[in-house]
Amino acid sequence: MLMLGNKEIARLFFEETWSKGNLAIVDELTSPDFKIHYTIFPQPLDREGFKSFITDVHAGFPDLQLTITEMIAEADKVVICWAAKGTHQGLIHLLNLPPTGRAISYTGVEMYRLSDGKIVEGRTEEDALGLLQQLGVIPAL
Repeated sequence: MLMLGNKEIARLFFEETWSKGNLAIVDELTSPDFKIHYTIFPQPLDREGFKSFITDVHAGFPDLQLTITEMIAEADKVVICWAAKGTHQGLIHLLNLPPTGRAISYTGVEMYRLSDGKIVEGRTEEDALGLLQQLGVIPAL
């Protein structure tokens, strides 16, 4: 089997989960004690919580497209800057928000920490305010 570096592992994980909705890759590329932190959640998500989140986002935005705009890797960390766009066509359970039909476009940054070829931790910062404004949940300023 081909050994991948941290940057390649992070890219594969990001593209397979966020861009394609591939949940099987989560167990393959993360450690059993994997945690990922999102500012919108009070507690970090584990593997199963992350899979549920991916499923919910893809149900709400079936045409979701994420593009990596920059990647930086150093030692055990990989940072991915990304841009997302899609159309809100399905229920988002997290927000109990029925489809609005609105197009969205926003950006974010993910940082992964890896150990022994597995992602052990992730942290995400994204323009949640801008996204919620585009969806009409929060009025634009």
